[in-house]
Amino acid sequence: MCPKLNTYIVIIISKEIIMKNIIAVIWDFDKTLINGYMQDPIFEDYQIDAREFWKEVNALPKKYMEEQNVKVNPDTIYLNQFIRYAQEGKFQGLNNEKLRGYGARQNFYNGIPEIFKHTKEMLKDDPVCEEYNIKVEHYIVSTGFAEVIRGTELIQYVENIWGCELIEDEQREHINEIGFTIDNSTKTRALFEINKGVNKDEGISVNSKLSDELRRVDFRNMIYIADGPSDVPAFSVVKGRGGATFAIYPKGDEKAFAQVEKLREDGRIDMFAEADYSEGTTAYMWICHKIKEFAEIIKQKEQSKRSGNYSTPTHLV
Repeated sequence: MCPKLNTYIVIIISKEIIMKNIIAVIWDFDKTLINGYMQDPIFEDYQIDAREFWKEVNALPKKYMEEQNVKVNPDTIYLNQFIRYAQEGKFQGLNNEKLRGYGARQNFYNGIPEIFKHTKEMLKDDPVCEEYNIKVEHYIVSTGFAEVIRGTELIQYVENIWGCELIEDEQREHINEIGFTIDNSTKTRALFEINKGVNKDEGISVNSKLSDELRRVDFRNMIYIADGPSDVPAFSVVKGRGGATFAIYPKGDEKAFAQVEKLREDGRIDMFAEADYSEGTTAYMWICHKIKEFAEIIKQKEQSKRSGNYSTPTHLV
């Protein structure tokens, strides 16, 4: 006998219908969950001027095009600069273990990680949600370092993360090569991996051909949260497929406010708010409300199936 699974099967003429019972909250990291960039404490420890570092990085695409006629990805070229600094000794001893350690020093906005914990538990008191096994899952999709995110306290609430991965030298003393990158365009690939359940089933790839019925997380049950124009590709994929989109701006930052207001005017996002996830704030209430709204839609769909030509769902045992 297999152990009891919190999964339902609905049978109609011997055909299995998979319940779309997952609500996925997908977060950007820098300036969305934290005030600033995840690399800030690294610069502080190694006494590197952050502004000068990013100025150098931002000049690299033009430099390589002019000097070598080589196009580089502006979203991820900073990884090369980090590796170069490590090899030159400016980031001496910066390996993956040390990157994970910086996870504990991230400057999270108010209400983080509390809103992660609350939203994962908020549907458990609803007997119908419990019956249909409707649940909330959190994901982080970032162009930053995956190891830093793994070192944060958020990892206990997150189903999976996507971020840039670095390979160490043979002695594992410092970062030495690029292993995996994600940029603001390939974030959309992560969304389709969540949609298809790639992170839950090794037999499924992002290129697997799956009908909508077989996809684990419906795009209409996704909430994507980020901070600005760089996330337009991800905003567009989620919103264009019926999901919800939400933007964050730091308190008092007029430039950031104008950017998210423009995103709203252009129809990229549904709502935006000041970066504070404490209970009672706009961000907190909107996210919680949207989760409840999605849960209610899922309940209505499943109850409609029961009242139609579908047999009663049964647990797999």
